[in-house]
Order: sequence, then structure tokens, then C-alpha cells
Amino acid sequence: MDRLLITGGRKLSGAVEISGAKNAALPLMASTILCKGQTVLGNIPNLKDIKTMSEVLANMGAVISVDGSCLRINTDTLVNKEAPYELVKTMRASVLTLGPMVARFGCAKVSLPGGCAIGARPINL
Repeated sequence: MDRLLITGGRKLSGAVEISGAKNAALPLMASTILCKGQTVLGNIPNLKDIKTMSEVLANMGAVISVDGSCLRINTDTLVNKEAPYELVKTMRASVLTLGPMVARFGCAKVSLPGGCAIGARPINL
């Protein structure tokens, strides 16, 4: 087992900045479909999947702005009830928009996401 051995008799102090988690941010982004108005999410990691989900929401009519690790999503202008296949096929988390769209609009169209490099991960419909 690895370990750290600290000697010297001095108090340790400092700060470590922890990055946000993609697997928490993506469902939160999809959930903004449920409410009208602006939602502000902080400590959002700068990753391709976050940008793709932003594109999915923007395609639906949301207005997205980024300021550092802060993401602002305004869903007042959502009109499109379909997540485009070109985006959905690149990210499995796109399917997370299905539930909120059905809740808000009463209907939705989201393609099944593309294959996964780590093996079969079916979505149970």
C-alpha cells in the first residue's frame, strides 16, 4: 500500500481546488429543461461532453453562456422537442434530455446514443 510519511513537526496548510464532475454536471444540465428561466451551474469542468450537451440544449432553443467554470443556461426560449442525432450519437448522456423534454412538452424525440468503446451499455427503454 502506498503512503505518505510527513516529518518535520510543522503544521500543513493550503488549499486544493477540486474540479467538478462530468457525471454530475450532465444530468444537471439536462434537468434545466424542466424549468423556465436562467439556471446557473458552478464548478463545471471544461470537457467535450459538456460542450456537446450545451450544443444539444442550444439546438433546442436554450441560450448558453460560459464564464470560466460557471455555466448559465436560459431555457425560456426552448421550442425544439428533438435532440439531433448528429450530437446524440457522440455522447451517451444525451439520452438524459428525454425525460425532462417529455415532462415539459408532453413529447420528445431523442435517438438512441451511439456505441460505446468500453463495451455494451444498453439503455433499458
